[in-house]
Amino acid sequence: MRISNPAKNTVIDENARLCGCFSKIVGLMFSKKKKRALVFEFGRERIIALHMLFVFYPIDVLFLDKNMAVVDIKKRFMPFTFCKSGRKAKYAIELPCGAAKKSKTAIGDIVEFKD
Repeated sequence: MRISNPAKNTVIDENARLCGCFSKIVGLMFSKKKKRALVFEFGRERIIALHMLFVFYPIDVLFLDKNMAVVDIKKRFMPFTFCKSGRKAKYAIELPCGAAKKSKTAIGDIVEFKD
């Protein structure tokens, strides 16, 4: 799946993967550094809590609401730490570290998913 930011005319990730229920539990734990994004969809908007237990490299995370608007960004989410979205979100996108800055994605931007 391709993730883009039309407002900035940038591609956030060319080869993202939508994760199922089991993948939400495991996420990036015990994995080698990924070069593709993982997209987690939650049933409804809520404050999303994430952890980096047993993930050994930093990542960026975008939190999107039901309208695909970026409501929070966590840059350089470090190993063995925790975070929560600052606002209610329906999606969490885990990206390689630096991808949020490289794509110029900011709070309020609308993100698109395309197969």
